[in-house]
Amino acid sequence: MDGSKVCLRLWFLLGVLPLRTTSFVAMGFVPSSLKLSSFPLDMATSGYDSDREYSTSLDRLKDRSRRQRQSVFEEQGGETLHRGNNLLRRLLLRPLRNLRRRVFPSGAPDPGTLILVRGGESEWSGNYTFTGWADPPLSRRGIAQCEHAGRLLLEGGYEPDIVYASRLKRAICSAWIITQEIGTCFLPIFKSWRLNERHYGSLTGLCKKRTAEELGREVVQSWRRSLKARPPPVERTDPFYPIHDRRYADLEEDQLPLTESLSDCMARTEPLLEYRILRDLRNGNDVLVCAHANTLRGLIKLIDDVSDEDITDVSMPTGIPFVYKFDKCMKPIQPPDESLTQIHTSGIFLEKPGLLKVALDQELEYDEKIPGLSDEAQVRTIDKGITTLEKSLLRLKEERKMTKNNGHSETESEEPPIHSNEDVRLVGDKNIEPDPEDFEEDVTWRKSSFSNNTISAVSGGMLLEVINNVDIKKDPVVVFIRHGRTPHNQLALFTGWEDPPLAPDGVRDAVAGGKLLKKHGFEFDVVYTSWLTRAIQTAHYVMEELDCHWLPLIKSWRLNERHYGALTGKSKKMIGNIYGEDRLKIWRRSYDVPPPDVSSYSRHYPGNDYRLEKYIKDMRYSLTETLFRSVQDGRFQMHRKFPKAESLKTCMDRSIPFYTEKIVPEAVAKGKRVLIASHENAIRGILMHLCDIPPENMNELHLPNGVPLVYNVRRRCITLLDDGTGRDPLQVYDFGSAAPFLFKPCELLDEDFEVQEGAIPTEKEETLLVASAGPTGSYLGSL
Repeated sequence: MDGSKVCLRLWFLLGVLPLRTTSFVAMGFVPSSLKLSSFPLDMATSGYDSDREYSTSLDRLKDRSRRQRQSVFEEQGGETLHRGNNLLRRLLLRPLRNLRRRVFPSGAPDPGTLILVRGGESEWSGNYTFTGWADPPLSRRGIAQCEHAGRLLLEGGYEPDIVYASRLKRAICSAWIITQEIGTCFLPIFKSWRLNERHYGSLTGLCKKRTAEELGREVVQSWRRSLKARPPPVERTDPFYPIHDRRYADLEEDQLPLTESLSDCMARTEPLLEYRILRDLRNGNDVLVCAHANTLRGLIKLIDDVSDEDITDVSMPTGIPFVYKFDKCMKPIQPPDESLTQIHTSGIFLEKPGLLKVALDQELEYDEKIPGLSDEAQVRTIDKGITTLEKSLLRLKEERKMTKNNGHSETESEEPPIHSNEDVRLVGDKNIEPDPEDFEEDVTWRKSSFSNNTISAVSGGMLLEVINNVDIKKDPVVVFIRHGRTPHNQLALFTGWEDPPLAPDGVRDAVAGGKLLKKHGFEFDVVYTSWLTRAIQTAHYVMEELDCHWLPLIKSWRLNERHYGALTGKSKKMIGNIYGEDRLKIWRRSYDVPPPDVSSYSRHYPGNDYRLEKYIKDMRYSLTETLFRSVQDGRFQMHRKFPKAESLKTCMDRSIPFYTEKIVPEAVAKGKRVLIASHENAIRGILMHLCDIPPENMNELHLPNGVPLVYNVRRRCITLLDDGTGRDPLQVYDFGSAAPFLFKPCELLDEDFEVQEGAIPTEKEETLLVASAGPTGSYLGSL
């Protein structure tokens, strides 16, 4: 073998393969003579009759491990921060990083912190229903539990870099609420089916108490408590069988369970922990996992190597983060004495379990006694804007005050009622044996309703119902929606890269847009949005209305609003007084003239936002900013070239390539249905590209908040949706004088002229065909 091949193989070993002997053997880089001789086999204790049988078993394990690793890396539903196409750079630099870690182990980053949070209670929890893979939303109490968990993380100074959740709504919404509470809703959320709750088979949707009465308490309790026992499997025709839910369309049928034991549920979390979560932790990232009781117990079992007998003593209460720290060898660090940790584990609770339940019970009691308090609470759940540190900590203090006023303290608190996964045995507590006869009371005996996310057909009428029958199961569709209104919009302030949340009216804008899309039967395969909170919130509320939280949500700064430079945060009147009305008109109406640059030391400069500086990786570096900041800080540090001001052209120069080079090849060209929740100027740029709008007319195009614009990819036209009121949207919304450039007639396809043999077109069809070629086009979509 020549030198070049040896170098390439060494490079491949350093850069691609994990540092495990089994991987080297599996890939054939260890000579076959060493595969077994290096690991002596004692036949008396191994359980195998020969070396050959043992070798065959190893091959099966390698194949299984390889398949699991591949399935984890190829899993869809992941949510990402777009970092650009830097695959070549990563392949070249990864071997150097691995070599550096071997030669200089002290230079490797410290492992990150793992934060485990059990998602809030769902609406089925009030009925004590077997939930499993069913998908009810969070209850009001569940929302409060997640907000409380976020405040505990904020109080402790925890800032996760990556978030994992299951594909179930209650876990995704829990992660969403927590990230909003700590001000990091821009973080990627990887949604994995491996974190789904245990599948309860044919028990799904049944009341626990009534099931125990019908089948016997011992039988049902064995299914709930036993590690190996499985409930009866669900029928393949049952709507609770996951194959009927399109969120699992990327999985093979043999990956979809009919029923699961606790052991089965815990085992499926292992590949995700090994190949993704631990890798992120080794790279120094803090990881938040928001999942369910049994899958979190599975992660705890693997991390702390808890035995099958002891894992039944481990529980995960809702709303209380459980935190792990690791040493350089990725072994969990034992917590200090007097820490709030469970038996058999190394993690630490951020609050003693039981206090939260008391506070929430007290708050619900106040809601019943004080008129209007419940209405204020409902407003809080709707307006989930980013909270300040002071507001969150004050709220946390109020909750603890409620607990103390009720006769509880952090040192003396009543234990929560004993039931599955809520009873927590802290180190030092007396043993608490779970009551095998304990089944909560229930007011109903029913099979809960299930909303199946099957793919439905949509016709894209646009008043030309014969021509525009758009079946969304086949035709790619791109829907644009501008974010809902913010306080800055209501005060007529230039917002740009400023990051205010949606105002209550803005939440209603987003919800109305989602309801309109739902009314017309739209379903999507992927969602794109910017890094700014108002766009991410809009995407969330639309997805909530469409019941598709599990979709991949890709966030990119290239879809951010135009940066208004020194005008950011100022009103038109203020700018007119400072710079003059003539200059203001030029900056507002010009296509390629930017406003004045913002100072590098201004709070409006994006480079001073640590979140952008930390996570944006696909922006080139600035030589001048790197030099100035290195001199200022007394140490060398690279700084990226964040915009200090943008013209409309500069904004479009980043949004149009993102659409053509990222969204089109990844989604549109593959026939996927795309939702883009973004900002007026970023959407303007993409529409200019799609609809051939002249640059000089771009500033004359206005986009109302929360109104979906449907782009038919095959027919190359933009349409609006009928809201059912009979009003013409063009009379209701102001699209500006450039509206005729946006709403052009749809292109006719060959299939539009196909007439069945012997069929005679009706007078209505002839009229519609003639109207399709008219100069005004058609604006209204009646689906």
